[in-house]
Amino acid sequence: MAVVPASSSVGSPLIAEVDMGGGSDPSSVIVRATVVQASTVFYDTSATIDKADRLVAEAASYGSQLVVFPEAFIGGYPRGSTFGVTIGSRSAKGKEDFRKYHAAAIDVPGPEVDRIAAIAGKYKVFIVMGVIERAGYTLYCTVLFFDPYGQYLGKHRKLMPTALERIIWGFGDGSTIPVYETPIGRIGALICWENRMPLLRTALYGKGVEIYCAPTADAREVWQASMTHIALEGGCFVLSANQFCRRKDYPPPPDYEFSGAEEEPSPNSVVCAGGSVIISPSGMVLAGPNYEGEALITADLDLGEIVRAKFDFDVVGHYSRPEVLSLTVKDHPQHPVFFTYAANKESEQKS
Repeated sequence: MAVVPASSSVGSPLIAEVDMGGGSDPSSVIVRATVVQASTVFYDTSATIDKADRLVAEAASYGSQLVVFPEAFIGGYPRGSTFGVTIGSRSAKGKEDFRKYHAAAIDVPGPEVDRIAAIAGKYKVFIVMGVIERAGYTLYCTVLFFDPYGQYLGKHRKLMPTALERIIWGFGDGSTIPVYETPIGRIGALICWENRMPLLRTALYGKGVEIYCAPTADAREVWQASMTHIALEGGCFVLSANQFCRRKDYPPPPDYEFSGAEEEPSPNSVVCAGGSVIISPSGMVLAGPNYEGEALITADLDLGEIVRAKFDFDVVGHYSRPEVLSLTVKDHPQHPVFFTYAANKESEQKS
């Protein structure tokens, strides 16, 4: 596992606890953060969580207080798969591919969530983890948040899956766009091309996000421009984690096939090149981007940089014009079935 060094010497002791209350100056806090660039063990969720344990242990040994994993790290990003879908039909093999993918997903809450929470508690770190969430028979691309005390904090479901992702993942709603106030800063996350949705970003800015996590599957160089823009626009640190995968990280054909390619990639062919990066509120690249292999990419985040950046530009503060431009976020859950009798009984019990 390659390691991209932090902006200060790697190996300094972990800051076990940061007190940002009681009159302390939060802008004087230094946070060591790591983004993980590694592949899923596809179709093997237990082995993937074991791998996550090893990666978090390594990051914690360098003093990291926050570890961010890529999109769909648990459950896998099914790169190259069509699930047998054409307009008007779905193949039998594609349906079986979905069954196997559904089996590799996790329930939230559930035993796998408990395992990840235990990892966070064992190494005393915050974890932001990309997963495929199973809710009955529908899957969601989701990010889970954990604290250093081994507690699951909550989740963000991808609001808008991209292109063929819409065939296999459900759509999130406004009820899972959290920003968590923690001793190391306010942490939130959007997934992959959600980060290109200006109004959704604004919702995070409105909640005061300071450490903006961007798990992704986009390894193109143009992704870096988006990450830099968000750091400048939001006056926040941006931590983007992507998988680095070779063909051999997926099951061999015919169990798993890469559609659309002129020929089947060789086992060592790179199918996702990473590009994980950490960027400061001033737009400075602190670590990465890395396109060379699996890596832990680490940097020290000086929260004072947020204050200095906001002096120039505070998108939901002094640089806003709410009398001209405003955003309304519908942040309540959207249910396909609503039983009025149960809702009325609950209302009566509260009154």
